[in-house]
Amino acid sequence: MYTIKFGTDGWRAIIAKDFTVDNVKRVAAATLSWLKQHRYNRVVIGHDCRFGGQMFLEEIAATLAKGGIQCLVSKGYVSTPMVSLGVLTHQADLGIVVTASHNPPSYNGYKLKSALGGPLLPAAIAEIENLMPDHVPSEPFSFQESLAKGWIEYVDLESEYIRHVQHHFKLDQIRTSVSLAYDAMYGAGQNVMKQLFPDMLAFHCSYNPGFDHLPPEPIERNLQEIMKHLAHHPGKYIGVANDGDADRVAFLDSSGNMVDSHHILLLLLYYMVVYKKQSGAVVVSFSVTNKLKKLADHFGLEYHTTKIGFKYIAEYMTTMDVLVGGEESGGLAIKGHIPERDGIWIALTLLQYMAETGKNLNELIEEVYKIVGPFQYDRWDLSLTDEKIREVKSLMDAGIATWGDQQVLNYENLDGHKYHFINDRWLLIRTSGTEPVLRIYAQAENKTEVLRLLNQAKQVLQV
Repeated sequence: MYTIKFGTDGWRAIIAKDFTVDNVKRVAAATLSWLKQHRYNRVVIGHDCRFGGQMFLEEIAATLAKGGIQCLVSKGYVSTPMVSLGVLTHQADLGIVVTASHNPPSYNGYKLKSALGGPLLPAAIAEIENLMPDHVPSEPFSFQESLAKGWIEYVDLESEYIRHVQHHFKLDQIRTSVSLAYDAMYGAGQNVMKQLFPDMLAFHCSYNPGFDHLPPEPIERNLQEIMKHLAHHPGKYIGVANDGDADRVAFLDSSGNMVDSHHILLLLLYYMVVYKKQSGAVVVSFSVTNKLKKLADHFGLEYHTTKIGFKYIAEYMTTMDVLVGGEESGGLAIKGHIPERDGIWIALTLLQYMAETGKNLNELIEEVYKIVGPFQYDRWDLSLTDEKIREVKSLMDAGIATWGDQQVLNYENLDGHKYHFINDRWLLIRTSGTEPVLRIYAQAENKTEVLRLLNQAKQVLQV
């Protein structure tokens, strides 16, 4: 029997290999047992644009409905943040999203959201894993039968989300101040952005469950089309991209250059403190730049570092006053919204920042550099065999004192192996929690030094 385990952000597997109807029913049965143990009775369920989303949603809802759970299900595909907001709006006990987020198109997945509107906390996920049955539960009522009986009800999560956005942002000011180019990566953010910005320059804003054979992850190698267009029309557009379930965001400057999540986090913190006059803690994952701590210290703010996975950040956001939280991978959150990463919400926040100040991204970044200093960053993802990954782990566990000509000043192993060098340079080596990939992260004072660090890491690790 296939063992179902939740990674850094839900259970993900290849469709028709391990992500099957039978295995989805097993997860739904475990979720039902957990809900009944806690005397919960209402769930919001949605799916993104991947193959089989509606089918898997119906199997989950039918399983839960047979067990006496009221199921509020989305009309059509929706983003993960829309489900999280829907949990709060409808006072539900749990949210379920059928999505594999940024993974390649062959994957699908199962995310869980808490009653507070963010990721279900690790302890609760462990409880559900421990309730996983070995066999497929008995056949539930059909989805249509449960729908007819009122146990399952459709809700318009997308319209609810749009109304929420319209209440919080000065959309007319943004539309008149910023020319937007948007890449949905064929993901679940496309319909909302079309409605909010009907005149935007749109890329990959159509239904394509195969994602044109690219992983819907908003990183440089997957955004070449929009980057080249902006480079050929310098100064005309600001670029935004979301991942498959629109909980991550990437920005492109007016020349088509990527603005990584480290810089976006710095801009968010600067905007929230200097312009919005707000305060609170800063909580980020282990792979985020140390420049953010410098900025937090500059403002006298409490600072926390977590393992990689937004669920760890969400744990802070649901128990204390957090101003800004986020990950290197583009999952970012701010005070005043749900305790959830939300790619569209963060995009609107920075677009409003630009509209209010009349400055472009590069000008805003230069303001932050005056405090923390300039830097560049990159990440390489290496698809390796399981045997090679085990070799790398063994080498890392044995300890490495030097990386080429880089002398290690400090070492951390909260989640992976992180080495600090002179001039605020650092290198992080870790395996992905959602796919068979070795990730190498590097920061240095310029792009040349970043590439040198990455290449030195490959040589030392022999990959």
